[in-house]
Amino acid sequence: MEEMEEELKCPVCGSFYREPIILPCSHNLCQACARNILVQTPDSESPQSRRASGSAVSDYDYLDLDKMSLYSEADSGYGSYGGFASAPTTPCQKSPNGVRVFPPAAPPPPAALAPPPPPRNACLTCPQCHRSLVLDERGLRGFPRNRLLEGVIDRYQQGRAAALRCQLCEKAPKEAAVMCEQCDVFYCDPCRLRCHPPRGPLAKHRLVPPAQGRVSRRLSPRKISTCTDHELENHSMYCVQCKSPVCYQCLEEGKHSSHEVKALGAMWKLHKSQLSQALNGLSDRAKEAKEFLVQLRNMVQQIQENSVEFEACLVAQCDALIDALNRRKAQLLSRVNKEHEHKLKVVRDQISHCTVKLRQTTGLMEYCLEVIKENDPSGFLQISDALIRRVHLTEDQWGKGTLTPRMTTDFDLNLDNAPLLQSIHQLDFVQMKVAWFSFDPSSAHADIIFSNDNLTVTCNSYDDRVVLGKTGFSKGLHYWELSIDRYDNHPDPAFGVARIDVLKDAMLGKDDKAWAITEGGITKGATVGVLLDLTRRTLTFSINEDQQGPVAFENLEGLFFPAVSLNRNVQVTLHTGLPVPEFYASRSAMP
Repeated sequence: MEEMEEELKCPVCGSFYREPIILPCSHNLCQACARNILVQTPDSESPQSRRASGSAVSDYDYLDLDKMSLYSEADSGYGSYGGFASAPTTPCQKSPNGVRVFPPAAPPPPAALAPPPPPRNACLTCPQCHRSLVLDERGLRGFPRNRLLEGVIDRYQQGRAAALRCQLCEKAPKEAAVMCEQCDVFYCDPCRLRCHPPRGPLAKHRLVPPAQGRVSRRLSPRKISTCTDHELENHSMYCVQCKSPVCYQCLEEGKHSSHEVKALGAMWKLHKSQLSQALNGLSDRAKEAKEFLVQLRNMVQQIQENSVEFEACLVAQCDALIDALNRRKAQLLSRVNKEHEHKLKVVRDQISHCTVKLRQTTGLMEYCLEVIKENDPSGFLQISDALIRRVHLTEDQWGKGTLTPRMTTDFDLNLDNAPLLQSIHQLDFVQMKVAWFSFDPSSAHADIIFSNDNLTVTCNSYDDRVVLGKTGFSKGLHYWELSIDRYDNHPDPAFGVARIDVLKDAMLGKDDKAWAITEGGITKGATVGVLLDLTRRTLTFSINEDQQGPVAFENLEGLFFPAVSLNRNVQVTLHTGLPVPEFYASRSAMP
């Protein structure tokens, strides 16, 4: 019963309901919590006065549905009443469940200073469905008290008390395991087997869990609820149109006088029966959900195991790529070093050559300057022609590219890494064309028999049964083969792919959730190849490496599992991790 606890807690305070009231939207609130989240608005801002005056409504579009308006999309959260023109500016607080709760209003100013307050209307927003409610003159008293919910909470809190003990144990009573409703006795398991055997007259007794038995013992007399409009009258009939219990005064003088009514007891039994029937369907869904949870937990374990194995394989593959890249990096760095040494040698040779030539030029210039200082005309004229020629010759030598660097500082090596980067960016699991998998016992029909580490299957029925592979494919190119180990009395095995929810008790391809080949040269010793190309969305078959037609199926989208259907006359073995056959590889290479 612990799962029921959230149903018994108020969405505002987060605790068990105290004096719960039923809102027109069928949700519940503690009476004190409902009082906390009330919002007061002037009469001029009420929905009725707005409609009467014809003024534009605010963010709330009020409708006359039992004084309840639909929740406006302009509202931003629980208890946020910005749609009213005079909404309070008091800062709100949040409950444990995230519901905004407005604190009590500040005390009014002294009467001598404060003007008379205008008439106000009370509005309430349900914190669960967000519908806005306008209270009438009765206020919260206009909402019925949910006494049934109070009773459920009382029984639940009693059920959480100390454990019940067996009433038949002689020494140190053990914890009770069941209670017999007819005997009105709590039993532990040994005492139940000894004193209350499941045979004879006792076989018809109803045994219930101890907590449920204690509840049935402590059920207090049913409280008779009173009418919210006529507080002194008890509910005696049920209004079919309003779907609520009413008293006889409501039928005589109230708004239910012209409505269809039925006996309260008859409607009580009818609704109990309807609820029981609805619970039966919900119980089936809950059972399916429990089985599904078991399947999901098994998948968690399998995913963890597969993840460890796959991560190790991925790390090894990436490490191999990194090693190859490092080797290539070393080769490229060696070429860069050679270019570096070559450039340095050329520049250093040019530096040495220019240094020698500059020293010679400087010496010639200094010698000529000294000659010019001489005052002997005849001696000067004897050597001047030769010196002039040498100066011109030396100047010409400097002008023939001598002052131009023979080597640039830039390296004329451009690394073309674009193709590699593109390949790295395209490196994805979609490109993995080899997949290793086996048949899946958990999703197979119960008549399927597994062997050889779930790679070989047969069947113990003459009817066709379906078994799927463990791995599903939604992208990439995948190929696997099935060898026919036994083939007796001309059966009709089928090979192909299927959805996870394919029929398991019929031949593959009988519904719209499987695509398969069922005939064409299949004999004992034959090998059937299945090639699923989800890039091109095609399915192709081969028998003994001979392609069966161009393409068997096209426009395949979604998640597909390898699938086989067979009966007891057939046994097949699965082979995975195979390369794409040549007939398809050559076709894939064509533009």
